[in-house]
Amino acid sequence: MTMRFTPGTVTLADWRSIYRGAVPVLDESCIPHINASVEAVARIVAKGEPVYGINTGFGKLAHVGIAAESITALQKNIVLSHCVGVGDPAPAPVVRLMMCLKLASLAQGFSGVRMETVQLLSAMIAHDITPIVPAQGSVGASGDLAPLAHMASVMIGVGEALTTSGRLPATEALASAGLQPIELQAKEGLALLNGTQFSTAYALAGLFESEILFRTALVSGALSTDAARGSDTPFDPRIHQLRKHEGQIVSAQALKELLAGSAIRESHRTGDVRVQDPYCLRCQPQVMGAALDVLRQVATTLLTEANGVSDNPLVFAEDDIAISGGNFHAAPVAFAADMMALAICEIGSISERRIAMLVDPVLSGVPAFLTPKPGLNSGFMIAQVTAAALVSENKQRAYPASVDSIPTSANQEDHVSMAAHAARRLLPMIENAMAVIAIELLAGAQGCDFHAPLKSSDRLENVRARIRADVAHLDEDRYFHDDIQKSLRLVRSGAIVAAANLDTIPGV
Repeated sequence: MTMRFTPGTVTLADWRSIYRGAVPVLDESCIPHINASVEAVARIVAKGEPVYGINTGFGKLAHVGIAAESITALQKNIVLSHCVGVGDPAPAPVVRLMMCLKLASLAQGFSGVRMETVQLLSAMIAHDITPIVPAQGSVGASGDLAPLAHMASVMIGVGEALTTSGRLPATEALASAGLQPIELQAKEGLALLNGTQFSTAYALAGLFESEILFRTALVSGALSTDAARGSDTPFDPRIHQLRKHEGQIVSAQALKELLAGSAIRESHRTGDVRVQDPYCLRCQPQVMGAALDVLRQVATTLLTEANGVSDNPLVFAEDDIAISGGNFHAAPVAFAADMMALAICEIGSISERRIAMLVDPVLSGVPAFLTPKPGLNSGFMIAQVTAAALVSENKQRAYPASVDSIPTSANQEDHVSMAAHAARRLLPMIENAMAVIAIELLAGAQGCDFHAPLKSSDRLENVRARIRADVAHLDEDRYFHDDIQKSLRLVRSGAIVAAANLDTIPGV
């Protein structure tokens, strides 16, 4: 699927579509701005005055002047010298999103990059030529230099890229789509390397996957509530209107609607000696609502960043001037990613508490460890241990990265954001939390099974049927790993939310 792409005004929904595979096609309105910035760079070079990154060295070497005949070599050298990433390659969807973010930044016409260079980047995206980008090596200022250098190196014929034919050397990868490497001109190498696009791509990927996590966790929480014969009274809208937090209000509404019509709920309206449910059930709107508000605040920050220009120096064509600043400092992205990590951690944490509640017969009122024959069978005993392990791992990963800094470039770049660290850890954290939700879904379905012939709400029965289509009721102990993997695939794919068929389950 292709979509019209007007840099600077791309919506969050469009960025989500791009992350999922849509191909952006640049709106022609950006061409005059791109050409004007290139012409301005040419005039700046002709003046011979020192301008950072155009006719000077970089970082601590900014005081070293570069002769006019060496300017193209300077741009090539910055790419090659900055290709110092290590570790496993970043996921292809994240790299592709990074390329699209860089395209959006360059095409706004403040970077002095030629149309030819912009078109090559756009063509690589369209033809699924995705550079191999080692994930480690950025401190989030002065931009995501190493990761973006590995992207830029493919554009000049160096390095490797993933293609529809597999992993190929850069020149072969480009040739497979009828493309050729380019020779970078004044300012272009620096423009490709400077910016927050690697950190922002990882953070946006985390946001989009967190949305699936959040919405599925509301469904699993509702299912667990019925499995434990919990009350929907704490989801009464009057409670949440008084506190006024929007995330809390809409989360409570979704939970109440998910449980509406449950015969299990109706069965204990009278004669139940319990007065209040545990916090993991009762306080779901407060915890999940707070997480949603954080995710929405993060979305606002990341959308602003995605539509901004984080190059340095910035070329203002109307004045024939290149101004050095610090837009490459990714502090906004680092803060946003740290906030998201806290929300992810909490979503998994309260889910694990619901699992622990369900396996405890005193709290849940169903057989111990959700097995008909406890003792002979262990049931969900160790599945809860796995959930606990994953939650603890996420707690360790949730430590804020943005509070760290380490001087680089001989103290010229003496305060950095660590945004890449902050954003890179989000996807593994989400995977952990999704596995916790996957276990909870199995536990919730198993708990509801014990209440037969009573049924849950129509929506939750649809969810239970979707789970049971892949995973049978646990009568006797069996190889449990496969059950969890099947449930995890349902979570990742969004199938659980789809089965609930409730439009009011909130997202970002």
